[in-house]
Amino acid sequence: MAERSTALPEHLRADVETLWHYHNLGHPPRRADIGIGLGGHDLGVATHTAELFREGRFPLIVFTGANAPTTLARFPRGEAVHYREHALSLGVPDEAILVESRARNTGENITLTRSLLAARGIAVSSAILVCRPYHQRRAYATCRKLWPDLEISCASAALPIDDYIDSIGDCDRVISMLVGDTQRITEYARRGFAIPQELPGEVAASYERLVAAGFTRRLI
Repeated sequence: MAERSTALPEHLRADVETLWHYHNLGHPPRRADIGIGLGGHDLGVATHTAELFREGRFPLIVFTGANAPTTLARFPRGEAVHYREHALSLGVPDEAILVESRARNTGENITLTRSLLAARGIAVSSAILVCRPYHQRRAYATCRKLWPDLEISCASAALPIDDYIDSIGDCDRVISMLVGDTQRITEYARRGFAIPQELPGEVAASYERLVAAGFTRRLI
């Protein structure tokens, strides 16, 4: 099996960085009633959620996520379950963590978390969505659509693109995810899954060039 590359090719750098900066919303640090750790393949989301909890950004965490085909091998008991275990290993107390283990996509992350809190009688008016850097804009747009009265901001580990690729260990995968999430910004708004977001011309052009370069495996 060929070794996966962790080096960002220089001829792709400008376009990849354009998408990277577009999806990372850069919300300033704040306090909220709850932190929602959105499941996926990146355990760094759980790490950053634990860091924010220790900083006092929120008193309660919900980790949400079942499995996708891309996460089943790594997280066989489910994304949220493994995220919880990782946060516990980092010192987050068990009583500060709730687990929502059925969500299969970002919309279900939001709606099933909301249902879990309601079932437990936990009222919240604000939340920090903790997610992968390139997932911020889509997570924000989805939450605004499905939970419009919730005050939200997004947070991710503050890593440059090269360091993030190195942490994942697969450059092609990261670029493909960036391309796929860019498509979903407009497509999911069109389907009514999320609020519309502006797609600047330079972002659209970078997206088209990366699609033409073959980064299509995460397209709908």
